Amino acid sequence: MRPYFKFLSALAENNHRDWMLANKKWYDETRSEFMEDVDYLIKGLGEFLPGMDSFKAKDCVFRINRDVRFSANKDPYKTNFSAYFSPKGKKSVGPGFYLSIKPGQSMLGGGIWMPEADTLKKIRREIDYSGDRLKEIEEHPDFKNTFGQIDGERLKTSPRDYDQDHPHIDYLRLKSFTAFAALQDAQVNSGAYLNIALDSFRKMMPFNEFLEQAIEDVEDGSGIL
Repeated sequence: MRPYFKFLSALAENNHRDWMLANKKWYDETRSEFMEDVDYLIKGLGEFLPGMDSFKAKDCVFRINRDVRFSANKDPYKTNFSAYFSPKGKKSVGPGFYLSIKPGQSMLGGGIWMPEADTLKKIRREIDYSGDRLKEIEEHPDFKNTFGQIDGERLKTSPRDYDQDHPHIDYLRLKSFTAFAALQDAQVNSGAYLNIALDSFRKMMPFNEFLEQAIEDVEDGSGIL
């Protein structure tokens, strides 16, 4: 039985430094188990994502501390455990896979979230050339039955240089290229979510490969999940 939800629920009700300091041992023990789960996922991803097997959990897991400098929400801690998996690292502009564990809101997914202008331009150019391929990926039963559809914030109008009657205007209007699937609490508690995640990530590979092909000559930077 995974210990995540009990700790995260308590943290959500006591999101301040004094409580965290008083419960540091509990946090360390819970985080340690999450790190073991992430190491399991890294090993599994290494079987179909070249280069991933050289990473450790610490390379993929996000800090629980929030950056509150520009946020109206001044709670110092996140109320989820999360990790990002990419053979180019957490700060790559390229596509990857995402996992978030949170009571009642756990999920997995991937793609690219809010790419910077140059990366976005390259993705749109690839869609202009090969939008039919992206549509095939989205409509494939493996993808559709797992994630539903490619999602993300959209422009209200067509992007510059593309007509509003472009056959793939719905893709071209996207500002993020992501897909997500919910995880049930019971799946997380039992540990079944690990193999569910690996199976889902494998089914997402064609989508991420499309995005990688689009931006393969973009240097590492920021603007990911």
